[in-house]
Amino acid sequence: MEFAVEHRVEKGLTVVKISGEIDVFTSPRLREELLDIIDNGGLHLVIDLGEVTFLDSTGLGVLVGIYHRLRARDGSMSFMGVNDRVRRVFHVTQLTKIFVLHRSLEDAIAAHEAAAP
Repeated sequence: MEFAVEHRVEKGLTVVKISGEIDVFTSPRLREELLDIIDNGGLHLVIDLGEVTFLDSTGLGVLVGIYHRLRARDGSMSFMGVNDRVRRVFHVTQLTKIFVLHRSLEDAIAAHEAAAP
């Protein structure tokens, strides 16, 4: 599977769909794509990991860095479509303490709307 990043705006959220492996080779491109989205006004991201087949520590570092950048701008980042393999990585690294994992886009939208002032 080729690495790809696509995004769209849906109900005030920028949905970022990532497919393929997020590793030392693809992480720089992921970081660039996410920074471009933020620079173009995307402050509330839902990252769709449903088609991610592998996630290493370099990829986790990119996601944590983007999370902190968004928080500094009063933005948010959550995840959806997380398969068991990637979910295990989030649990082992204890990133579930800072990252919210939603079951669906509808759940992510509902949580975002509930948190909105």
